[in-house]
Order: sequence, then C-alpha cells, then structure tokens
Amino acid sequence: MIDPELAKSIRLVGFDIDGVMTDGGVYLGDVDGQRVELKRYDIQDGLGVGMLRRAGIRVAILTGRVSESVRLRAEELNVDDLAQDPDGYKLGAFHQLIEKHDIDPRQCAFVGDDFPDLALLRIVGLPVAVGNAVPEIVRVCRVHLNAPGGRGAVREFCELLLKARGEWESAWQSYVAERSTIPQSTRT
Repeated sequence: MIDPELAKSIRLVGFDIDGVMTDGGVYLGDVDGQRVELKRYDIQDGLGVGMLRRAGIRVAILTGRVSESVRLRAEELNVDDLAQDPDGYKLGAFHQLIEKHDIDPRQCAFVGDDFPDLALLRIVGLPVAVGNAVPEIVRVCRVHLNAPGGRGAVREFCELLLKARGEWESAWQSYVAERSTIPQSTRT
C-alpha cells in the first residue's frame, strides 16, 4: 500500500488529534470552577506511535486546539514535538518544526481527517487519511486507512509504514523481548 522507497524516506510523522488520535468527541465540563476537557485515546494507537519512535522516526502532534489532555498524551507517548494552535493554524508550526530538525516536507507523513489538515496534507511527501476523513481530504491523500480516527487508524498507519520499510517485525519483536524479562527492580 505504501511504496517502500517512499516509506524509507520518511523521517517525521505528524498526527492531528481530534478525529485522528481521538474519535473527534470532546467532553467538556467544570470541576471546582475550572474548565475540564477530556478525550478518549486508543491504547493500540499509542503503541504504534512507540513503534515509530523505536524505528527512529520523529513523531509530532499538530492540533488546532489547546488542551491539557493533548499535552498529557504527547508526554505519555514521548512524542518529539507538540504544536497546539488555538486558532487552528498548523502550517506555520509545521514549517518551524521541519526547519528546526532540517527535514524536507517530502520526508514527512501527516495523518489527517478534516479541513484544518488540508494545508499540511498538500505539502508532505506522504499524506494519509483516516477511514472517516471528509471526501476533500481523501482526494488529496495517497494512503486511505480503513480504521476511523480514535479507533485504530494511527496503529494501522504505523504498521503500514513500518512494514513498507521492512522494520515492523524487528520493532514489535524487540518490544516483546524487552517485556519478556523480569526487571531487576521487581525481583525478590
């Protein structure tokens, strides 16, 4: 599904949050007079992101909302870069990010679902649409995932990219091998 030569050229993968890493739903509430925003993330998607990082691919989250939930998720996943723009502008942050890391946009993939992602999807080397992306996004993307956002789309893409690079087997095997020994700190 992804050309191996293109897959091997990818140095950075960017993800949208709402509609890609989540199903797009947002829970808003108030706790003791403080606004609270909650989102649901897919654990298998998170493991896929870890596999990208294990393969040496930079991971970035670029979102058009500011949310503590997103900051916490980015921290949990050890993503390399996080850009949250309250006005929905992602392109400027993306250009700063690739300039900082000396990466050409053609060496990047971006996974999106809706209009705020379109500017990025038009310039990256590997534009990707989740299964529930709007038709206008699907039209500009080279890869069309089956899974919807927040329900395995990120994991599906991570596997496709790493398989096309010939790195999937070693990534998951090393992950399992690390967890198949008992850490010294827990031995009695």
